Amino acid sequence: MKPTPLLPLRSSAVGILIGTRRRDLESGGLGIRRSSRRSAMVPPPILSLALPSDTGRVLSIQSHTVQGYVGNKSAVFPLQLLGYDVDPINSVQFSNHTGYPTFKGHVLNGQQLSDLIEGLAANDLLYYTHLLTGYIGSVSFLDAVLQVVEKLRTINPGLTYVCDPVMGDEGKLYVPQDLVSVYREKVVPVASMLTPNQFEVELLTGLRITSEKDGLEACNALHAAGPSKVVITSMTIEDKLLLIGSHQKVKGQPPHQFKIVFPKIPAYFTGTGDLMTALLLGWSNKYPDNLEKASELAVSSLQALLHRTLADYKAAGFDPQSSSLEIRLIQSQDDIRNPEIKFKAEIFS
Repeated sequence: MKPTPLLPLRSSAVGILIGTRRRDLESGGLGIRRSSRRSAMVPPPILSLALPSDTGRVLSIQSHTVQGYVGNKSAVFPLQLLGYDVDPINSVQFSNHTGYPTFKGHVLNGQQLSDLIEGLAANDLLYYTHLLTGYIGSVSFLDAVLQVVEKLRTINPGLTYVCDPVMGDEGKLYVPQDLVSVYREKVVPVASMLTPNQFEVELLTGLRITSEKDGLEACNALHAAGPSKVVITSMTIEDKLLLIGSHQKVKGQPPHQFKIVFPKIPAYFTGTGDLMTALLLGWSNKYPDNLEKASELAVSSLQALLHRTLADYKAAGFDPQSSSLEIRLIQSQDDIRNPEIKFKAEIFS
């Protein structure tokens, strides 16, 4: 019978147990001793809290897809490129976006969201400078999000809540009708910044938007209800595509308002609204008193990314007008981090 081989001599705790079989080390008393010593150690600090970035710490509650860039997949990476620590909560987890012939996955409910928040709270991890929300598909989940807003503001009263009220586009509602009233009556009053499109701002205000003046009046109505910053991210007025921004710096005072006109691209892209709101959050925090500069940077980033996406599909031999297009997010990171401003704001007098 061969003698039991000795383990090589080491300077660690393992090395002193000469002659002990390897499997005994893995399952025996040494492992227990190590575990108890590890449990007695003081946990390391959360560096995003102990040494926060100059930009902020964002909790982002949005959808998620395994493949493609929508929801959190479209928002988290750009914010990280702009210097933010971002913690994502995925309101849904799907294989791909719902524009494909089929998709599979799971939907987070309000109780599951509350469980995640309770877990963070139990470990003192709920200090955030920003909350970002996108697509929400049920009243119960939106009610849970409102509870999150309240809880986060008990910890940081200065929390900035950036809300993209995803409800529909071009006259088509994507969500249950009863969500509209919850957004209007409960979400708008607690939001710091709103980023609706033309159809969504009509739903929120009850105003029909057919001119730039209508858009400005809708922004004023939203300011009166709550948020100091409103960006209507896309409006079509007389065949022009434009953004209207409005910043009420002092409650009750006239807001500073502007527009940015940009070209229509003959294609449909997924994830652009989610990306635009993330960029607006990122740049408006860097330029807190200059929403027009933040919007110029956001629009210029997005337009550069869309043109790259279009060119790449054409290079692959695909007709970009025949289907919805997945954006080229990773390939456009330089345009996200350091955009060249090609679209300038025009100030309304």
